[in-house]
Amino acid sequence: MRTLLVDDHALFRDGVASLLLAWGHEVVGQASDGAEAIEMADETSPEVILMDVRMPNVSGLEATAQIKQRHPEVAIVMLTVSEEEADLFRAIKAGAQGYLLKNLEAPQLRSMLEGVARGEPAITPATAARIIDEFLRTPGTSPQSNQRLTDRELEVLKHVTAGLRNREIAVELGISENTVKFHLKNIVEKLHAQNRAELAARAVREGLVPDPPHDLVTHDRQGRDLSYRHR
Repeated sequence: MRTLLVDDHALFRDGVASLLLAWGHEVVGQASDGAEAIEMADETSPEVILMDVRMPNVSGLEATAQIKQRHPEVAIVMLTVSEEEADLFRAIKAGAQGYLLKNLEAPQLRSMLEGVARGEPAITPATAARIIDEFLRTPGTSPQSNQRLTDRELEVLKHVTAGLRNREIAVELGISENTVKFHLKNIVEKLHAQNRAELAARAVREGLVPDPPHDLVTHDRQGRDLSYRHR
């Protein structure tokens, strides 16, 4: 993937760049603040941007909103030390496809980025639970969405809320991954969700699926923990 790194600490950028190159990614540039990120996004046409939240001049949150307006196809993943809920929710609302903390281990980061390449959000189970909690606290009307979703769409939505990836949903339902993507496209349009995290939150809030466990931990048939692979 063509990746742009944005962080005001050069040593951190260099370390992440080394990892990405070792994993076969192309690092198209490095920016030290949000203003540089906006310019470099125009110049380099990245597929993915790893963006810090708090930087001098223009913050990562401001840069994310501007870049998504100009290049909606670019996947932006926040990579930060900030655990503040305000930063998390502003990032999601600005269009970020993921929110990861810098204490993430390298194999987990690699797995998350592989998911981003498939169009999946880069969020850990704990972060997903926080997003869902926030949407559940937000008052709103229930538009009887379950009357518009087919039985198969409801099945897919249930697995999304449980944290399964597209390919895992396909295995569970005995359908192709492309069919899962087709159903998700329809579900997102019907529920008017902006991203997968909001989709899961609305599904729970509107009673379309049961409340997920707050740790969002699931296991495969061999009993292995899939927490960091489910998003």
